Amino acid sequence: MKKVHYISGILLIVFIAMHLFNHLMSLFGPGEHIYVMDRLRLIYRNVLVETLLMAACAVQIISGIQLIRNRKRQSHSAFDKLQVLTGCYLAGFLVIHLSAVFGGRLVLHLDTNFYFGAAGLNAFPANLFFIPYYSFAVLAVFGHLACVHQKKMRIALFGVSPQRQSLIMVIIGVIITGSILYGLTDGFKGQEIPKAYHILMGK
Repeated sequence: MKKVHYISGILLIVFIAMHLFNHLMSLFGPGEHIYVMDRLRLIYRNVLVETLLMAACAVQIISGIQLIRNRKRQSHSAFDKLQVLTGCYLAGFLVIHLSAVFGGRLVLHLDTNFYFGAAGLNAFPANLFFIPYYSFAVLAVFGHLACVHQKKMRIALFGVSPQRQSLIMVIIGVIITGSILYGLTDGFKGQEIPKAYHILMGK
């Protein structure tokens, strides 16, 4: 079960890395974000890759729940507890986020691009939910990776212990989270969200 969870996780993290890179392009404006997204979609927006990604998500959630249930009842380190907490949050996020994305595509007939995410983040009171919702998701990704890294890494790199390497990963996650939020909110001020996306803002 651990091996299945690990392998499906590798597939997902490749996509997540592309996805977060894409969101970082929001720092240069909606046009750059959408330009990069259109290129990346050539890789993952097709039946074969999307099917693999959906299967990986399902495997991650199911195997993750099973691994939590099979944990031995004994004292666990802070990294063990963080791994469980971040895993649970990511499982819930994947279910909600994928439902929203496919609902936007298939029901609302919207292009789930920059504006699909920015609409909720720039509308009050919806942003009271969406800002922490997205922030915790990105932080949970880096937190979960840091926990896995701490367990599997056995050597120090450049004199930095595996524990400190994991801490650095979490700090990088905080920086990336803040950068993405800035690009999608403060860095977006003064620009209009197309009317088609106003439905996501309660208008």
